[in-house]
Amino acid sequence: MRIDIITIFRDYFAPLDLSLMGKAQQRELLTIGVHDLRSWTHDRHNTVDDTPSGGGPGMVMLPEPWNEALTSVTSGASSADEASGADAGGVPTAEVPRLIVPTPSGAVFTQRDAERLAREPWLVFACGRYEGIDARFAEEAATRMPVEELSIGDYVLAGGEVATLVMIEAIARLLPGVLGNSESAVQDSFAEGAMSHLVEGPVYTKPPVWRGREVPPVLLSGHHGAIDRWRRDEALRKTVRNRPELLRGHASEDLDARDREVLAEEGWPSSSVDMAD
Repeated sequence: MRIDIITIFRDYFAPLDLSLMGKAQQRELLTIGVHDLRSWTHDRHNTVDDTPSGGGPGMVMLPEPWNEALTSVTSGASSADEASGADAGGVPTAEVPRLIVPTPSGAVFTQRDAERLAREPWLVFACGRYEGIDARFAEEAATRMPVEELSIGDYVLAGGEVATLVMIEAIARLLPGVLGNSESAVQDSFAEGAMSHLVEGPVYTKPPVWRGREVPPVLLSGHHGAIDRWRRDEALRKTVRNRPELLRGHASEDLDARDREVLAEEGWPSSSVDMAD
């Protein structure tokens, strides 16, 4: 996968050279280019913003630098990348990228989106700042490539960089070979499958007793069926306590008799889940 990021704060993305993301790049499973938007400005102040049309507080990012940056990055042009010290990735491609614009007004990014975007060959992230990017930029980009506005939650950040880091990690860890054990992604909270509506339950490691607190004996039993059942029970309990909205109205075919017992023990009203057989 190729990922390009356009931003006015390139240093924000130093963490992508660490841990799993760094190893994925070293193993050429992932190519990331970070590009300085100001390289596509043409005044001595490298201006990227101006006052909002119609008045109001804050500043709005100008469409022209964004358009020039996107055109350059997606056409394989290297002059601006070299000027900014960015790594353009060096990956010639005829593919059309998908442009992701992080914004609190976008659709909420979920694990389903991470799984879907992990199948894309090329993503470009446009990290807005201030009051956002002039809307005409995304409209123009949509004539050349798919464009999505995505949010990581119902709150406002200073810019799109943090949200981009979150989405890249969620997406890239799903690429084949990035995780040492591919089963790790399968067992994640929100992963696709029968437990996709549940968060992951508690996890434990050595020692078996720590400060008087024991690892649940079933996890040390070697009985894989019993362990799987315990993990599902605990996932149900934790979902009820921490994320009950994930269970509301969920279809009954994903729930067996034991699931229903656990939900009843937690005081979960049967009317909140479709229990019809």
